[in-house]
Amino acid sequence: MNVISIAPGVGLHESKLRFRFVRSRGPGGQNVNKVSSAAELRVELADLEQVMPLDAIARLRSTAGSRLTNENELLFFADDSRTQEQNRADAIRRLRELIIQAMVRPKPRKKTKPGRAAKQRRLNAKKHRGDIKAGRGFRGD
Repeated sequence: MNVISIAPGVGLHESKLRFRFVRSRGPGGQNVNKVSSAAELRVELADLEQVMPLDAIARLRSTAGSRLTNENELLFFADDSRTQEQNRADAIRRLRELIIQAMVRPKPRKKTKPGRAAKQRRLNAKKHRGDIKAGRGFRGD
């Protein structure tokens, strides 16, 4: 069995990637009407859970959006090219991009407070703005 490298440290057996080739959508003449060149790639999350950390799986679930089906499968559809091989490669590329994005741990946010000089600048700006508005007072006698 061939192992396909999906991301750094993540490899899947080729048998875990299920491809189906269907007709492409939209206009395109005779080729689109006769040839099933669009690639539909399905990967079960259970297969990915075996080769990826659990926190990355959680991020993958949240970033997958509509690509995650009710059956817990990731679904990718590629129909940009005219050949099955190119569409198959494009679907694998999209899977790689999503997994690489999920593998990146977000940097923890550090709470910060404004410094003394920033507070003073803010108060000076408020005072200046108040003086401008006070100078617009109604002087009707």
